[in-house]
Amino acid sequence: MSSPTTSRRTTGLKQVFRALDNRNYRLFFFGQGVSLIGTWMQTIALGWLIYRITHSPFLLGMVGFAGQLPMLLLTPLAGVLSDRWQRRRVLVVTQSLAMLQALVLAYLTLAGLIQVWQIMVLAIFSGAVNSFDMPTRQAFTLEMVDRQEDLPNAIALNSSVFNVSRLIGPTIAGILISLVGEGVCFLLNGLSYIAVIAALLSMRLVRPQAHALQENLLRDLQVGVHYAFGFLPIRNILLLLAVVSLVGMPYTVLMPVFAKDVLRGGAQTLGILMACAGVGALTGTIYLAARNSVVGLGRRIPLAAACFGLGLIGFSLSRHMLLSLPLIAVAGFGMMVNMASSNTILQTIAEEDKRGRLMSLYAMSFAGMAPLGSLLAGTLSTRIGAPATLALGGFVCLVGAGLFALQLPQLRALVRPIYSQKGILPALASGLSAAGELSSPTREG
Repeated sequence: MSSPTTSRRTTGLKQVFRALDNRNYRLFFFGQGVSLIGTWMQTIALGWLIYRITHSPFLLGMVGFAGQLPMLLLTPLAGVLSDRWQRRRVLVVTQSLAMLQALVLAYLTLAGLIQVWQIMVLAIFSGAVNSFDMPTRQAFTLEMVDRQEDLPNAIALNSSVFNVSRLIGPTIAGILISLVGEGVCFLLNGLSYIAVIAALLSMRLVRPQAHALQENLLRDLQVGVHYAFGFLPIRNILLLLAVVSLVGMPYTVLMPVFAKDVLRGGAQTLGILMACAGVGALTGTIYLAARNSVVGLGRRIPLAAACFGLGLIGFSLSRHMLLSLPLIAVAGFGMMVNMASSNTILQTIAEEDKRGRLMSLYAMSFAGMAPLGSLLAGTLSTRIGAPATLALGGFVCLVGAGLFALQLPQLRALVRPIYSQKGILPALASGLSAAGELSSPTREG
C-alpha cells in the first residue's frame, strides 16, 4: 500500500470524496445509493407491516432472527467462495436474487395475501442472499479502486451512502405507508436494484483477483479462521463487533415499539427516528472519510462503542420526541464509527488471498450475531419491556468498550509493524520490523 506521504494531497470536499475519482467505484457508489434507499424503505415498511398485523414485539424479533440467521450459518462458507470466484459475478447474482425477493413481497402485500409465515420464508431467503453478498461486496471494494491508498476513503464512503439512504429511505417510507401502504415500498425497492446491477455490469476491471489454491472448502475455511483468530488485533476487533451487534444493533428491531408505544406516534414517527439515527451515522462516516490515514483509528473503536452504548441508554430513558431524536443520533454516530473503523483496519492489514474469508468473519461478527440479538431483544422486551432491554444492551456495549481499551497498547504494538511494512508508517528500526514479522499473522495456506 502506498504511503500517504506519496499520495495526492487533497483538501476539503475533494479529500472527503477522493475515492470517487475511481470510475468503477463511482459507478458502484451511485448505483448502490439508489438501491439502498429502496432497501431502507423495505426495512421500515416490513417492520411496520409486521407490528400492524400482529402487535407483537416477539414476532418482530422472530422475523429479524429468521432473516439474519443465515448470516451466522452461511457467511463463513461465502467468504471461502469469495476468495475463489469472480466477485463481480457473485454480486450480480446476489443483487438479482434480492430484487426477486422484494418483488414477490410486493405482490403478496399488494394482493392482500401476505401472512406472517410468508414474511418469515422471504426473510430467510433474503438472509441467505445477504450471506454471500455482504462479504463479497466488502472484499470487492479493493478491486474497484485504482489506488490502494484510497481504500480507507472508499470504505468510509460505502458507509456514507448506506447512511444517506438510511436518512432518505425511512422518510419516504413513512410518507408512503401512510398514503398507499407498505406494498408500494416493497415494489420500489425491487425496481431500485436495477441501478446497482447496471453499475456492476458497466465496470471495467483491471485488477486481478487472487484465488485460493486449496481445493478443500473446509480446509480453506480452517485456514481463514486460524488466520483471523490467531492474531490478537483481528480477534479483538471481531469480538467487540460481535458483542455490540448482539446487544446493541437490535435497537432497530424495537424501533416500532418505541415509535408507537413509548413515544405515542405512528409510521412517520418511526421514519423520523430511523432518519435521525441515519443522520448520526452519516456524520460519523463523513468524519472518517475526511481522515488522511488509517493511523489512529484503533483508538476510535472503543470510544465509538462507548458512544453507541451511552446513546442507547439515554434513548431508552427518554419519553419525549425532542430528546429522543438527538440521543438516537448519538447512538447512530457511535455505531457507524465503530463499524467503519473496524472494517478499515481489518481490510488494511488483511492478506489479499484471505481477504474474502476475513470479510466473511467481519460480516458474521457484525451481521451474523444480529439474529441472536433480535431473538434476545424480542424475548426480553416481552418480559422487561423495550426500554429496559435497550438500556441493558447499552450497558453491555460500555463494558465491551472498556475491555477493548485496556488491551489497546498491546494491539497497537502488534499492528504498527504491519503498517510500516505496507508503507503507511515510516520505516521502523530493523529490530522492531523483525519483531513485527514474528507477531504478524502467519501465511499458512
